[in-house]
Amino acid sequence: MGTAPPSGLRERKKQRTRDALLRAALELFTTRGYEQTTVDDIAEAVEVSQRTFFRYFTSKEEVAFFAARLAESHFVDAVRARPPEEAPLDALRLAVLESWDTIGEAVEEVVPLELHMRIQRVIESTPALLAAHLRRAAELEEEIARIIAGREGLDVDADPRPRIIVAAFGSVIRIAERQWSEGDDFSLSAMRELASRYLEQVGPALTGNWRTN
Repeated sequence: MGTAPPSGLRERKKQRTRDALLRAALELFTTRGYEQTTVDDIAEAVEVSQRTFFRYFTSKEEVAFFAARLAESHFVDAVRARPPEEAPLDALRLAVLESWDTIGEAVEEVVPLELHMRIQRVIESTPALLAAHLRRAAELEEEIARIIAGREGLDVDADPRPRIIVAAFGSVIRIAERQWSEGDDFSLSAMRELASRYLEQVGPALTGNWRTN
């Protein structure tokens, strides 16, 4: 009778299969297109069955957003860790910049960072993925608004300010993402620089006089 492999070995094998499926899927999405890639295509690229794919992922959409989910979790942790004396918008701005400075290592554990950045362009240019991205962004904004309300000692359902400031912040990030996806430099540093520049203009944009004559 054969001996079952140790649980640690089994887990490493499962992780290797998951990562191989993830990388194959993202490569296909970025070269062939998301809509043009089937689950069978992904499974065939890794030489596994469709059934094996569904052991690790529920859908193509889950694969497309796998690394993005890591980045979102990283950002939420960064917001929670900001010093309590910081103003809410400052806390959000510094948290997102800090998370971009450190997310590369976490993403690289599952996919190359360059591939992660390429899939962001696919998300921006694919209607089904963009709709899912906006839905996920709304859910993330609600989570962040509740964190901001908690750190300020506010009731998020009675005081609109946490949701207002997070909505403004989220809109700036969306503008930066769109501008980044339409540019020529698709690096993480380019995205960070663009968002940083736009976030610095939130205060003046909201309170300043824009007229030039």
